[in-house]
Amino acid sequence: MSDLIILKNLTKDYGSGRGIFDINLTVKKGECLGLVGANGAGKTTLIRSIMGFVQPTGGSASVYGFDAWKSPEKIKKHVGYVPGEIAFPDLGSGTVFIKNQAEFLGVMDLTYAKELVRILQIDLSADLKRMSKGMKQKTALVEALMNNAEILIMDEPSTGLDPLMRISFVDVIQKERQKGKTILMSSHLYGEVEQLCDRVALIHNGRIEEVVQMQKILANPDTEYKIEFVKEDEYRKFKEKGYVITRDQPEYFQVTVQIKKTEAEKLLQALIGLEVKFITENEYTLEKHFKKTLSKYKKEIQI
Repeated sequence: MSDLIILKNLTKDYGSGRGIFDINLTVKKGECLGLVGANGAGKTTLIRSIMGFVQPTGGSASVYGFDAWKSPEKIKKHVGYVPGEIAFPDLGSGTVFIKNQAEFLGVMDLTYAKELVRILQIDLSADLKRMSKGMKQKTALVEALMNNAEILIMDEPSTGLDPLMRISFVDVIQKERQKGKTILMSSHLYGEVEQLCDRVALIHNGRIEEVVQMQKILANPDTEYKIEFVKEDEYRKFKEKGYVITRDQPEYFQVTVQIKKTEAEKLLQALIGLEVKFITENEYTLEKHFKKTLSKYKKEIQI
């Protein structure tokens, strides 16, 4: 089975334009697919539909060949899941919770769980209900990963983690990828999905607007340079050289130009003899790509 997660015309209509609509998406075995979009775009509804927590209005979702709504208990045997909102049962400490979940999942060896606790720096002696958001998130990650599930489905898994702990989180997920895990994760952090994902889907107003290969973004031949000049006349002289200007800020004697990555040396040659205050490269990123995709909606609003 090459496609482990299959969504066909998946729809959950809450009314008033809220929900998800006609979602067609697959996640292949061993692939990491990212899901990005603004708050309220439909990421959580989509993930909850895949997990069988939400009954679709139309279409279908299947995981490992099982219908998400009809056979959620079979799906959960193959999935490690991190929900967007962590709500632990009243079991006292984190230690009790992890042991309880291990027993439920049939995990006899807690070596990997203990390793994750060390890496993520979790104090499992703390009461579950009194844990901080970040500590709850890390405990949920341990619970999702400790049974070595073939598929990982995570809704904003790094929410509440500080920047240093996010680095540890990325390292952990990279190792899961190396094991051949199939991963679907939503995130509001573009840098995170750029590092981890093979493909990324943009969801907007409940619909998939675009799915891109990260390799395509990374291999983009174009780049931008932001240049600020000391004097106005030098700023104007440079503008006469015919470069493609994507942003012009005359009040700062500043321009942003688009060039081929291979033409960087030629650009530097063109700046010889001009007094430059600073020059910085603005690389083409996933966030820039998707902002360009969504720019049509801004135009429609302006009209």
